[in-house]
Amino acid sequence: MPKRHAVVVGAGIGGLTAAIALHRRGWDVTVCERAPEPPATGAGIGLAPNALRALDAIGVDAARAAGSAIPDTMGVRRPDGRRLTGAGTAEMAARYGTAPIAVPRPAFTAALAAALPPRALRYGADVTTVDDAEGRRPTVRTAEGSELPADLVVAADGIRSALRRTYFPGHPGLHHLGETAWRTIVDAPDLGIRAMSETWGRGERFGITPLADGRFYLYATALAPAGARSDDARAELLDRFGSWHDPIPALLERVRRLDPADVLQNDLHDLAAPLPRLHHGRIAWVGDAAHAMAPNLGQGGCQAIEDAVVLAHLLPAGDAPGPAPDAAGAVPAALAAYTAARRDRTDAVRRRARRVGRLGALRHPLAAAARDTAVRAVPDRLALRGMDDLFNGFRLPGRHPAEQR
Repeated sequence: MPKRHAVVVGAGIGGLTAAIALHRRGWDVTVCERAPEPPATGAGIGLAPNALRALDAIGVDAARAAGSAIPDTMGVRRPDGRRLTGAGTAEMAARYGTAPIAVPRPAFTAALAAALPPRALRYGADVTTVDDAEGRRPTVRTAEGSELPADLVVAADGIRSALRRTYFPGHPGLHHLGETAWRTIVDAPDLGIRAMSETWGRGERFGITPLADGRFYLYATALAPAGARSDDARAELLDRFGSWHDPIPALLERVRRLDPADVLQNDLHDLAAPLPRLHHGRIAWVGDAAHAMAPNLGQGGCQAIEDAVVLAHLLPAGDAPGPAPDAAGAVPAALAAYTAARRDRTDAVRRRARRVGRLGALRHPLAAAARDTAVRAVPDRLALRGMDDLFNGFRLPGRHPAEQR
């Protein structure tokens, strides 16, 4: 019997995870990525306990695959170094079954790509259209002239998803959050930093995340109009944050030595409103294409991983015997179940991330001081408990009804 075929549009974390999960469910997969080659540079990504459990469900060990570091503590500070809130990662591991880890994004995506069959991943394959006419298998067309028939299309084409615009033309699209963000990775093994931290100033934030081998993922945000850019991001970071608490100045000295191209800067956006559903016919949206969110909870990539694993779990097995895959509407029914399983959770995380960002970006001195006082007043154990719905929220729903008989 021929296997069902899935075409995944986009080779980011959500797309690659979906491809692996579907492959391990017996599907043939083709991943179309418009970039000509895998990314050689990039920043880091934090994988929270919910994402690690989702990856474990499809047999992916992120730490082993990409290298990782587990910090001793996680917390929020003021620019003078005063602690606002925090928790030990050992305590988090005891509560959630595993501690969060951080991995270099390029190494993680390379490890995911390596888990796919040979020739499943096509770089330089820019998808131009997806014909998803009712009653027929979708056809994916690329700029170089390929036509790929599919039983399923996974739209993992990122925050500016062309497939989202095509199939939800009335949706308001992206919402600018009023901030710009810088991201980079530096080598600093001699500094001996063992804490993952975020520091809140007035309209500005700075984050430090330990990676493997003495490297650190650094990120910073500041209130700024869309499109605002400085001539030298390295100098701007030093000017904005160079007087903040240790070890920020020492890390910024390492940033100053980087090639300017190694400091990424992007405006921050999220989706202005939830999509009415996360599927259309035989197309399913995952990750930023489905529910772009602010990075304030570190859940953008984590929710993409959850999407991918739940989607594959709900679909019928790709190599299951029986009638033609769409004869009984098996795939569309599974995608409706996917929307039911994922839409409310991802939108709740999106809205929560926006609220946290507004809190962290307060600029007025009195408002920022009141925020800091309120955060410090919450006991650490209660603050950690407030993450339960995020870190314990991943669930695999029941499989497609045809496979439960």
